[in-house]
Order: sequence, then C-alpha cells, then structure tokens
Amino acid sequence: MGNSGSRAPPRLGKTYVPDFKWKIHDFSALLETKATSAISVPFDLSGYKWYLQVSPMHKKNNDETPYVAIALMLWPYKLEQGHTVHAVFEVSIYNHSNRMYCGCKADYNFDFKNNYSNKECLIPLQELLKSSSFLVDDSCVFGVEILKIDVSSPEKKEVVVQHKATTVQNFFVQKKGFVEGTYTWTVNNFHELELKNFFRSPTFEAGGHKWYICMYPRGDRCSTDCLSLHLCLDASNDVPHESKNVAKMTLSIQDQKNGKHVNLTTGLVVFEGSWGWPNFIPLKKFKDPSEGYLVESNCIVKADLTIVGSSNDG
Repeated sequence: MGNSGSRAPPRLGKTYVPDFKWKIHDFSALLETKATSAISVPFDLSGYKWYLQVSPMHKKNNDETPYVAIALMLWPYKLEQGHTVHAVFEVSIYNHSNRMYCGCKADYNFDFKNNYSNKECLIPLQELLKSSSFLVDDSCVFGVEILKIDVSSPEKKEVVVQHKATTVQNFFVQKKGFVEGTYTWTVNNFHELELKNFFRSPTFEAGGHKWYICMYPRGDRCSTDCLSLHLCLDASNDVPHESKNVAKMTLSIQDQKNGKHVNLTTGLVVFEGSWGWPNFIPLKKFKDPSEGYLVESNCIVKADLTIVGSSNDG
C-alpha cells in the first residue's frame, strides 16, 4: 500500500466484469492531442463519486518506455474532514480476442489531499498500438471494479459495496476542428469581494456554450490555505443531457509585475458542471505585494479552453 507515484506493470490477469466501462474511441486522436491524461464522467458507487483516469503516455521513474496507465479518482467534495477512504479495486482493459477484462488489483487511501490513486501501468503504449486484441477500430475499453471500501473516521466503519448495473460511457476525440476560446477576467475590487465565500466572473461564450470562472477567495472546502479557481458551465446552456463536451483547459492568475504567471492545465476532461483546483495558489503567495498577483485590489484571471470531443452514455 502507498500513496505516491506509479507502480510497475503487473502481469495482466483476468478480472471481474467492471462496475464502470469506459470506451475511448479514436485512441490515435487522443495521442495527437498530447494530453497527459483523460478523465471520465463520474460514476456513483456506495455513496461516493468516482472517476477513471487514463494516462496514455505515462513514464515510470527511470524508465523511458511509455505505458498506458490507469488511476482511480475519488471526488473529494463528498468526503468529510478527517476521513480516509481505503478502497480495494481492480483496473482493467478489455481483451477482445479472449472476450474478457484483463488487469490488476490495487488499493489506495483516499482523503482530501490525496484523491488520485497510484497510476497502475497496464501495458506499454507501443504494445497496445500493435495489438489486435486490446485496440480494435482505433478504440479500446477500460474498466474499474471496486471490491471493498473501508472508512477510517471517529466511527470507523466498513462500507458495503452496493454493486449496480454496469455503467458504460463513450469518449470521442476529434482529429481536427477543435473549438478554442479565451477569456480574461479583471477583478478590480478583490479586497471587497474576499469577504464572500465565492464570487464569479461575467458569463462568456466559447464553443457555442456559456461559461464563467468561479473564485473562492479563502478557498473552498477542500482547500488548505489556498485560493480556489474553477471553470463552470453556465446553467442557462441548452446542452443535451446525453451529450457532454470533452475539453482541455488552462486557468491562470497573471503576475502583473514580474510576468511569472501561475498556470494550471487539465488533461482531457468531460465537462458536466465545473472543473478546477481547490489549491490553485497559496493565499500567502497570492497576497504578497512583491509577487504581483494582487496589485492593490486588482487581480487578473485568464481562461483558455479547447473543446476536442464529446462523451455520451453507452
């Protein structure tokens, strides 16, 4: 058990039929985006919200061989302060030739600060690309099955894993025709607004949808002495429930004195409501007059968004 890094590729064994199946179409297009990872829509299990993360070109320490690696993510906003969720799970990839899921068993201690498991290296990327068993019609299917959940808390309880019908999601990546948008938000009265729990930018349009930036000036509930930033889909969007945008986005706070901007970029994510970072920048650093992120009561936030595909139920 451990809460860091990635693990050596296991010998792939037969696994259970997963709770969540994720079919990535146009895998070659995913590689062409140069994205470090792709993150699924959430799936609900036993009172928690989970995500699957696939890193198509992951490199282990001291190894130049790129692997297709999988990690499990727990949405931290459903966690209670001081609780640790220990999950035992299997991550897998579907073998079309043998008609079964192949993967490995893993476990992880999830909490507010550690909500991504170790990356499990399943298969070398070049081996996957040459395979007619795992990659069919430029598509591959990944899965995760959660076997056991224990919660370390004052009550100390074991959670009964309530298995439901398998959730299936499709993930499509375009080869061209990406839609890009940029928005700059200048906050002129931060010291007045920082008394609020959060505040938001004016609405802007990108990719035919309306968006806004949400700032938590003292951090959201998962933050530790940091300012939190999120990019959000506006509720007025007329977006079909069955289809969601796959996007890559960067949020940045501009350094108005030294040009040393703070930039954080996602992999490819499925936008349902919002995505961002609870610990975007330490408040001490943000408010330091010598740093240039907050000048008098002014700060500048920038959002860069690229829509690269879509996601729907399988």
